[in-house]
Amino acid sequence: MEAHQRMKGLMKPVTASRRGNTSFLGWQAYEPLLNGNKTLDFCLNKELLIREFSFHQLNANLLWPGTFAFAEWLVQHRQWIEGRRVLELGSGTGALAIFLAKTFQLDITTSDYDDAEIEENIAHNCEINGVTPALPHIRHSWGDIFPISHPEWDLIIASDILLYVKQYGNLIKSLSFLLKSSKTKASGGTGAAFLMSWRRRIGKEEESIFFSGCEEAGLQVEHIGSRVYCIRAR
Repeated sequence: MEAHQRMKGLMKPVTASRRGNTSFLGWQAYEPLLNGNKTLDFCLNKELLIREFSFHQLNANLLWPGTFAFAEWLVQHRQWIEGRRVLELGSGTGALAIFLAKTFQLDITTSDYDDAEIEENIAHNCEINGVTPALPHIRHSWGDIFPISHPEWDLIIASDILLYVKQYGNLIKSLSFLLKSSKTKASGGTGAAFLMSWRRRIGKEEESIFFSGCEEAGLQVEHIGSRVYCIRAR
């Protein structure tokens, strides 16, 4: 069968199939579809097969629409990622990290809530997309002590991670450590940056809680367009 997703006035065909309890959808890059597990037909002739699972307490089981918008932005602004060592927070299914690794041969590490099921699913998605060995993965619940005491990443990325307001303080705590402890800053560089794409709509009041919390923690927030934010240590 065929499904379609309308975006920016364009209609493009999307193939869909089902194997057992798992569905596989194919679509053009940057077009968000929300149903089932997906085959991603990104630009640059990159196609990914991504497995989702039915439930996770922190929604780490799904591929969210912000992934597509952020992938598009990163392709258009590849100077942000080329040659960088990258850590992704809230990797979920690992789709964005796998896409970036395959497209740009990026040195990227995934991370998410300290949970074996998430890690296994990311490893599975790496394997079925020919990324072997699997991308490095860090199990880290925000707010806990980060398992690496001297982070060396130049860039931290995330998309659609501001869903749970009660987790903002923990997220800011982890971000502060990663940005302020960056070895790139200690060696005289500008330090690591955090790029975040936020597409899911919440109230302005809730959204401001996160950004004001960042400022209070000594972080500098800049909106650089298309709902992409850059956060650095002051």
